[in-house]
Amino acid sequence: MILLQLFWSFLQIGAFSFGGGYAAVPLIQSQIVDQHAWLAMSEFTDLITISQMTPGPIAINAATFVGIKIAGIPGALAATFGCILPSCIIVTLIARLYLKYRSLDLLQGVLASLRPAVVAMIAAAGISILISAFWGSGAVIRLASTNWVLVVIFGISVFLLQKGKMNAIAVMVLAGVLKLAAALAGF
Repeated sequence: MILLQLFWSFLQIGAFSFGGGYAAVPLIQSQIVDQHAWLAMSEFTDLITISQMTPGPIAINAATFVGIKIAGIPGALAATFGCILPSCIIVTLIARLYLKYRSLDLLQGVLASLRPAVVAMIAAAGISILISAFWGSGAVIRLASTNWVLVVIFGISVFLLQKGKMNAIAVMVLAGVLKLAAALAGF
């Protein structure tokens, strides 16, 4: 029964996560944290971090991780297959339709109208993770309970990515080193 639940949950994530990995984050959170409680919010934040450090899409990495945690290798296979099945079907159908109707203004209008919704989904996921990182999962947002070390590391990371055009992997390594240095210094 758990294999079916994993398959069904990640089938829904795979079917409705338009816009790529970041757009899938709120759907993944809804299924694995809120609905089924397979992971706590702190574990979910760790999952997103690990998914960014490993090759492959966030949703597939999440499916594999959650599947293994809940039901071992069969769970990982069920969740991962559920996650990729909709994409395989949808991309095949859309590719055929797009090649046939790509010059239609109506199609271009529909694609343009999806962009703001995708941006909103990405922003919602980012805000949720940001709150969890700075104040802890389930914590009330208060200035006194802010993890200022993480805020500073976040600010440095954003600056290096946006203004310094630094490689994302190098920024992640640097952020880890900064956090380790802060922990060793007693912060």
